[in-house]
Amino acid sequence: MVEVKKFGAVWCGPCKALAPVLNELKSQFDNVSFVEYDVDNEFEEATKYSIRSVPTVIVLEDGIEVERIVGLANKSKYVNVIN
Repeated sequence: MVEVKKFGAVWCGPCKALAPVLNELKSQFDNVSFVEYDVDNEFEEATKYSIRSVPTVIVLEDGIEVERIVGLANKSKYVNVIN
């Protein structure tokens, strides 16, 4: 099972720019779970994954982190990581 966790904040401009990209990916990948966390409201989850900067996207496969993308990247980067 592949899971994509996005860590962001409402005040983060790049996080807002990433939102439509992730929405497109959600429609492309039916077998992938997408979860979003606001680091200000879900501090414990952000601490668990040692989030230091937003946006941060973590891709897990069977519960194991396989990739971490810090900052805004283009759509193809996320597609390649998920595949």
